Amino acid sequence: MNKINQIAWDDTILPFQLDRSNIRGRVARLDGVLDHILSRHDYPEAVSALVAEVALLTALIGPTIKLRWKLSLQVRGSGAIRTIAADYFAPASEGEPARIRAWASFDADRLDDRAPFDQIGEGYVAVLIDQGAGSTPYQGITPLAGGSLSACAQSYFAQSEQLPTRFSLTYGQSRMSGEDQHSRAGGVMLQTLPAQPAQLSEGGSGQDGLIEAADILQGAESEDWNRANHLLNTVEPLELIGPTVSPTDLLVRLFHEETPRVFDSQSVEFGCSCTADRVRDTLAIYSAKDITHMTTDDGVVTADCQFCGAHYEFDPESLGFEATVDADGNPIEPQDKAAE
Repeated sequence: MNKINQIAWDDTILPFQLDRSNIRGRVARLDGVLDHILSRHDYPEAVSALVAEVALLTALIGPTIKLRWKLSLQVRGSGAIRTIAADYFAPASEGEPARIRAWASFDADRLDDRAPFDQIGEGYVAVLIDQGAGSTPYQGITPLAGGSLSACAQSYFAQSEQLPTRFSLTYGQSRMSGEDQHSRAGGVMLQTLPAQPAQLSEGGSGQDGLIEAADILQGAESEDWNRANHLLNTVEPLELIGPTVSPTDLLVRLFHEETPRVFDSQSVEFGCSCTADRVRDTLAIYSAKDITHMTTDDGVVTADCQFCGAHYEFDPESLGFEATVDADGNPIEPQDKAAE
């Protein structure tokens, strides 16, 4: 694949369908987006790997839901890696890119040589869907189980939606001839809709009674699903991340017997929704006394965005529900406060 084609597929999500088996899916490639995410923080390798995995899962899951605004994945654990979070912002209009951001918090002193997933400890993965103003946010939770965040995401779809789902993901460093090394991630998502919802009375056959694809699919559906998964098992890491194998070539290599059909690709870019006004809104619940405790010796309140690293400084008198001046430093009259 030439350089122009490689660039065309960087930071894209390609939907497809396997017509023979009636299985839908997506191929995602994150290049510049992932570099942007990871370059904002000096993460140890184990943390970087998990951030890349969550960002890639978010890219693959986000377009499956008819979003008007945002889908979030949040991982919370008791181990050295405490939190991993990523957001997928739907395109504002047709033809525009989607936006992704991600970050993690961790205790550096507690990190060790175990697999990254094992260092999250006990906890859960949450899927949150926010359709914007006027809607009620949705939240689904699945336990940390299965040995990877991909397995947790598969479990979420099986438990919450009874949709057999499979992810194959990889992350690494790539270097094209004459170029600097940079981060790349790539993955494939498969998902099928069973003809008849499964009737499960005593849980599933997975770990701790979790539902698995075998508990949902029967007969020909199960055969189709197993065949597609067997083919996906043959994928090589370099095929997933590229950059020399395009997503369309990858689908032909893996699934040519399944008659793959592709749809319009979705471009993605790094994007953060933080603004000074949003930070100010989050502080509106605090009293003047609370704001005083947040004020630095220099007489300002500071805030840093965990996703993009943006730094904000505020006049403490402009914050909280007892603010005496507005964002521009103008005095707030009593009637203005009543109107708020």
